[in-house]
Amino acid sequence: MQDRVALVAGASGVTGIAFLEHLSQSLEWQTIGLASRLPASADREQFVAMNLLDPDDCARGSKRLADVTHLFFAAYRERPTEAAQVETNGAMLRNLVSALEAAAPRLSRVVLVEGTKAYGCHFGPFKTPARESDPRHLPPNFYYEQEDFLREQCRGKAWSWTALRPDLIMGPGEGHPMNLLMAIAVYAAICKELGVPLAFPGTRGAYTALFDATDATHLARAAAWAATEPRCSGEAFNITNGDLFRWEHLWPRIASLFDLSPAAPLPLPLGVMMADKGPLWQSIITKHGLLPTPLADLVSWGFGEFVFRIEYDVFADTTKARRCGFHDVVDTEEMFERQFRELRRRKVIP
Repeated sequence: MQDRVALVAGASGVTGIAFLEHLSQSLEWQTIGLASRLPASADREQFVAMNLLDPDDCARGSKRLADVTHLFFAAYRERPTEAAQVETNGAMLRNLVSALEAAAPRLSRVVLVEGTKAYGCHFGPFKTPARESDPRHLPPNFYYEQEDFLREQCRGKAWSWTALRPDLIMGPGEGHPMNLLMAIAVYAAICKELGVPLAFPGTRGAYTALFDATDATHLARAAAWAATEPRCSGEAFNITNGDLFRWEHLWPRIASLFDLSPAAPLPLPLGVMMADKGPLWQSIITKHGLLPTPLADLVSWGFGEFVFRIEYDVFADTTKARRCGFHDVVDTEEMFERQFRELRRRKVIP
């Protein structure tokens, strides 16, 4: 039995996949993936299917998790209102942690994946760079619910918690609502097939605002650090690539990676514009021998529309993580190039 046994909740998502891939490469970790439905390629010895909204199912499933020492919680359910987000995502964390406490006596750290929504970035302009010490906005916010639960639940116990706050997590993976990488890649592939320039599908204000992003693999490295660093106990940390970008500078580079000419901002309603592109995508799949994934299962366009209309700066300060020992950085432009290359290798895009 290895000393460190990681349970990754949300293992079928972009973040969870990156966590599993990174941790499994280390001889120090044994990994177990947890998802509501097992991926088709999942090794059933290394995955657990569990409905986190069902306390009884969590209690039954946790019987296989007695050796778990670290929980990486990246599970998420989209809901239509802030209050519903709190109810659903709060319940998932409570149910799993409560079951693990009873089943896994060696549990030592829970690493919670949050995001810059903790600073209210989804409501409008906010203080930048965002810092972990910034005051909370008026609730509801499901990150507050989750963090407060962990803080109270671990009081006087052998385990502790750490929260990570990435922004715009980027990684290969289809069918997940907040994956901007897939939205850009598929949009560019369709523009290429139709022979039209790659117009930035958002507003001019968004084109010139400052942003940051987080490579999913970079976040996985940060999670492994946060899980084992004593100074991270009971603390939250912003985790981003470490650089800033404006779409006006990055977009021409993205266009060149698809052999396309960039075009000026044009705030396209992507959901509407892509509604009739299913047959075209099927023809692209056939033409290039891609994985047979329907367009509707590949991308959720709403998140792309939201990001490409943010006309204010969105970025966070990462000084606190560096002071506590996490010094990794990622070049965001290089990240896009590497991840588009990986999507091509996986036959997701041409």
